[in-house]
Amino acid sequence: MVIIILGSKSDLNLAKEIIKNLQFFKIEYRLHIASAHKNPEYVLGLLKKYEAEGKEKIYICVAGRSNALGGVVDAQILSPVINCPPYSEKFAGLDILSSLRMPSGICSMTVLEPEQAVLAAAKILALKDEEIRNRIKLYRKEYKDMMVRENGKLSESSII
Repeated sequence: MVIIILGSKSDLNLAKEIIKNLQFFKIEYRLHIASAHKNPEYVLGLLKKYEAEGKEKIYICVAGRSNALGGVVDAQILSPVINCPPYSEKFAGLDILSSLRMPSGICSMTVLEPEQAVLAAAKILALKDEEIRNRIKLYRKEYKDMMVRENGKLSESSII
C-alpha cells in the first residue's frame, strides 16, 4: 500500500499523476492532505493510524515550497518515505532543495517525477510481492517495445 500525503490542495494535480501510475501497477493507495507546518498533529495522527495497521506501506509525500512533510513523516516511522515535490517556476525551482537535504538520521528519498516515484515504491513493494514484480516486468517490456517501434518509424521516414 502507498500512502500519499499532500502538503496542500494545490498539490492535487501531481497526486493525480501518482495515482494514475499506482493504478497501472494495481497498488492500493490512500490520499490525504496534511501539512507538517500548518497541522503537524494531524500528520502525526495519520501516521499513528497507518503504522498501527501493521501492513507494509510506503509513503509518498508531495509538498512544494518549504517541504518539511517528508522529513517529519520519515522521523516518525520505519517505512520508506519518498518525496515527490512539485516543480515551481518561482525561485527558479530552488524549492526542491528543501526536499534534498535532510537532518542526520532522516532519510526520506527524493524522486522528481511522479512516474518514477511510483516505480521506486513499486520496486520496494515488489521485494515481497510477486504480482507487483511481474507488473514491473510488463512496464519495462512496454517501454522496450515502444523504443523499438519508434526506431522503426524513424528508419522508415525520410527525415534521415
